[in-house]
Amino acid sequence: MKASTHGAPPRPASGAPRPYRFPAFETRILSNGLRIMVARMPAIPVVTTLAVIEAGAARDPRDFEGLAQLVTRSLTEGTRHMNALELTTRLEMLGTTLDTGADWDSAIVQLTALSSRVDDALAVLAEVLQHPSFPEHELERLRAERRADLAQLRAEPRGLSDVFFTRLLYEPSSRFARLAGGDERSIEKLSREQVVSYHATYFRPDATALMMVGDIDIEHAIKMASAHFGSWEGKAPPVTEPSAAQRHLEPRVHLVHKADAPQSEVRVGHVAIPRLHEDYFAVVVMNAILGGLFSSRLNLNLREQHAYTYGAHSTFDWRRAASPFEVSTAVETAVTADALREIVHEFTRIREAPVSEAELSLAVSYLVGVFPIRFETTAEVAGGLANVEIFRLPSTYFDTYRTRVAAVTVDDVLRVARTHLDPTRLQVVVVGNADAIRAPISALGLGAISVYDPLDDDLA
Repeated sequence: MKASTHGAPPRPASGAPRPYRFPAFETRILSNGLRIMVARMPAIPVVTTLAVIEAGAARDPRDFEGLAQLVTRSLTEGTRHMNALELTTRLEMLGTTLDTGADWDSAIVQLTALSSRVDDALAVLAEVLQHPSFPEHELERLRAERRADLAQLRAEPRGLSDVFFTRLLYEPSSRFARLAGGDERSIEKLSREQVVSYHATYFRPDATALMMVGDIDIEHAIKMASAHFGSWEGKAPPVTEPSAAQRHLEPRVHLVHKADAPQSEVRVGHVAIPRLHEDYFAVVVMNAILGGLFSSRLNLNLREQHAYTYGAHSTFDWRRAASPFEVSTAVETAVTADALREIVHEFTRIREAPVSEAELSLAVSYLVGVFPIRFETTAEVAGGLANVEIFRLPSTYFDTYRTRVAAVTVDDVLRVARTHLDPTRLQVVVVGNADAIRAPISALGLGAISVYDPLDDDLA
């Protein structure tokens, strides 16, 4: 029996956010160009060291996509003094693991160790960054893993929709038009010689920044970094951002035909703005209202009002170059066109009239409230400093974040929606049964329709 709420006191209102200050940090540069950013957090006796290298997937040569990620993943497979097993054993003795990865803009290598062992941990990190061995048998294993990942990606509608959205959004010559991790053809071309050459070219001290966060002071950090990295030499070539031009400058619909698909995976979006943009904070608030939160317009419409989906959301995949804006959801085949109609409706509505003060207050309160929670550990703070380095943000970014979010107005939201959401370039990608969904989608008038086979590589 449901308890009565008659006469119950009203739900308490949220209070004012508590003051928060991102840990203070200092930046030094060694004579070889290596940047060191240190934030002291003495409450816990650990230190996270995170290396950011200007060696992301955007630097992959044409037709050799996936090279950056292969190089970065291979760093843990041995060095000139330790094979993979010996390296793993050494890390275990230090009570840590080595995490690696590469996104579009950078390669990342990270470990966290007790502050009493940070010197030993830094020695291992220096060995891995400067002197990896790249054994051929380990490279082949990693290539095989990527082939398996791609097979799964292409077999599953969600992954397939992401593949086609990437390929169809940017112009074909852009690095962004191909998967960050490479495809079946490019992976087969990645030789050990190319891996070694890529590492020698881009893994250089002047293209590297070390974030050291935890129970450590700046002078101790500089002393250790100088001892382990001071002899590292060489200069990396300058950064050249890939083209971020959109492939189609008019609205289009792209259907990827999977006759056996029980539902449709939907992606809607276009190329938007780079991460370092004067409208960033207003855009973040606008997107939270449109599709970034559970209480967003898209989710309330498609999930709560119409029951088309378990969830719909929108996001900006932030990069240094122009980043993609994307709405994503999965719906039953029979309501695919209806869901698209509602997505376009919400996309249009937020551009036509101001959002309500209640919507703005909810979005701002959430973004301001969760911000401190994102930086509770040394690893999270190191990741924040990495973003400062990667996106070239001002040193005051974290201290002014909540103030700048709170300063966003209803008029700001409407302005950036009209400026940065562009219906004249909207691309729709749907993976599903094209025979069942083409006619009702065509009736929406969202643009010329093209149909693709899931195995298509020629996406003209």
